[in-house]
Amino acid sequence: MACNPVDQQLIDTFLDVLWMEKGLGQNTLDAYRRDLGAFADWSGRSGLLLIALGGSDIQRYLAHRFQQGISARSAARQLSCLRGFYRYLLRENRIQGDPTALVENPKLGRPLPKSLTEADVEALLNQPNTEDVLGLRDRTMLEVLYATGLRVSELVGLTLHQVNLRQGVVRVFGKGGKERLVPMGEEALSWLERYIREARPLLLGVVQSDVMFPSNRARQMTRQTFWHSIKRYTKGAGIEKPLSPHTLRHAFATHLLNHGADLRVLQLLLGHSDLSTTQIYTHIASTRIKSLHAQHHPRG
Repeated sequence: MACNPVDQQLIDTFLDVLWMEKGLGQNTLDAYRRDLGAFADWSGRSGLLLIALGGSDIQRYLAHRFQQGISARSAARQLSCLRGFYRYLLRENRIQGDPTALVENPKLGRPLPKSLTEADVEALLNQPNTEDVLGLRDRTMLEVLYATGLRVSELVGLTLHQVNLRQGVVRVFGKGGKERLVPMGEEALSWLERYIREARPLLLGVVQSDVMFPSNRARQMTRQTFWHSIKRYTKGAGIEKPLSPHTLRHAFATHLLNHGADLRVLQLLLGHSDLSTTQIYTHIASTRIKSLHAQHHPRG
């Protein structure tokens, strides 16, 4: 069913305003147009104009969309689109009240972070050419990242004074300037000692710097530069999973839990101020445990 001309005019004008006032890109405007067009088509089947709808109509529409199988995240996006549209109409005095005001947002399940298997991590760590100065630096950074669960920003900002090789710990200043001590483990410590001995002096040259992992220009590396390196090594390792800059941090957390780490210990290592932030990893670990149970238990 075609959109009512009156509704279509309102939608077109609203999208023009979005383009002028917010500078939205064409893809975003197209998504708004699709969502509003589908809503107008649905209301048109009842012979109602968009300006005549109330909150109960919008709730019925969302229920209709859920019956069609859309996710809570998609429903939330569509409701956000409708909120913007009706707030615009209210601002322009086309309606007397906002029908979306009392419509609650769909509850979103917290997305599980993408993680890597232990074999994936091993393949990734083996990618850098450690006979090369930059390769040795990158291998060390990956080893330290996986061994400590640091945020990428924390890793690239590391200084010599934050690392105690004798005790094998890193002193990290995380979000809000909160300080935490994180152990490294023998493997990461071994790579770090070799890197400091063989590669770091060559990267710095005559430059005096406290930066632990300088770029090839003897400066502190950016998060983006290191992330590009991770993506390159991931491709070389044949890993096709969608990744983020936090991927090795997620792997660190998940693999620790899989091997029996306590959740509160993990909270301290990750630098989470709230245990609820850490608890998301238990969902991933429990999935792994169920898989192992099904694989190895005689009645799995």
